[in-house]
Amino acid sequence: MTHPPTSASPDPISAVAPPLDGRSVASQRWSHLVFLHWRAGAAEVAPLLPEGLRPDVHDGSTWVGLIPFVLDRATVFGSPPVPYFGSFVEVNVRLYAVDALGRRGVVFVTLDAARLAAVLAARALFSLPYVWSRTRLERDGDRFAFSARRHLDHSLSTRIVARATDIPVADDALADFLSARWALFTRVRGRTLRLRNHHEPWPLFEAELVSLDDDLLRHAGFPGLALRAPDSVLYSPGVTTRFGR
Repeated sequence: MTHPPTSASPDPISAVAPPLDGRSVASQRWSHLVFLHWRAGAAEVAPLLPEGLRPDVHDGSTWVGLIPFVLDRATVFGSPPVPYFGSFVEVNVRLYAVDALGRRGVVFVTLDAARLAAVLAARALFSLPYVWSRTRLERDGDRFAFSARRHLDHSLSTRIVARATDIPVADDALADFLSARWALFTRVRGRTLRLRNHHEPWPLFEAELVSLDDDLLRHAGFPGLALRAPDSVLYSPGVTTRFGR
């Protein structure tokens, strides 16, 4: 009697990134990240994942993230930072998944960004679900107000206002689960691919959500999620990230 193959247990979470295989091919600076996360049921998330992946679970739940930040200083194949097209505010909705080998990674449901050229390139090369939006950040001291409104559907928008604190977060299992992600999964030409990244450990701080007016979570498949308080709110001043081949 034969049995179907079983999936491997997830790899241990590590706040320190494993080294890339070979040289990096691109880099970006991610700054002023606000990590908003809600608990969700695995059965709710599973249909949104690429083939061959299952929801990653912590403390009995999988998690849905709404994360705005500033992306800049983008380089490709050792180039100098790309002006204008390599600098913009991004807002993404993301999930957490494990493949059959137990490797963890992020799955992006949507990524709203202001540079049309970057949106088209990411969609064409990596099938990442970037959407062209008007995005911006208004900062006043420790208060960060991010917004995004889609150019082709003005009914879809978000406004996230958060306040960072100077209280560090360390040795926190949930914070590591949500932030220490060293790969993304994407579906390209019928194959689920895993793309690696590397950066220094996240500097994380406690944060407060001041207000949220959001349609992106609902449109991504999570109606009602933005109507309740997030289960985790974190802030990071940022890291410089390198990407493998």
